[in-house]
Amino acid sequence: QVQFVESGGGLVQAGGSLELSCVASGLPFSIHAIGWYRQAPGQQREEVAVIKRDGEVWYADSVKDRFYILRDNAKSSALLQMTSLKPEDTAVYYCNTAWTPINTFWGKGTQVTVST
Repeated sequence: QVQFVESGGGLVQAGGSLELSCVASGLPFSIHAIGWYRQAPGQQREEVAVIKRDGEVWYADSVKDRFYILRDNAKSSALLQMTSLKPEDTAVYYCNTAWTPINTFWGKGTQVTVST
């Protein structure tokens, strides 16, 4: 059974930083592109960062130059380093396989709240 477990969220002031962690189990992590997604209240879930198996990265325009995605295949983990946070970054953050997330892989996510 594949499982993604996210952690590291919290409450932070605008301009602050947070680092999210995602640990996967039950799948060959190193061969998958991994994505970080977020869902704000009343909005659809959106993909904000991707790291391919070769380390190549992609970011949504809304987070480019502020968020950074990393992976550690030995630990089956992916990090999302978030800097210069804005109130509009407030959302529940999830990880999953990139571009075509698998519905049964969604975890509980981790809440990020950015205050003004």
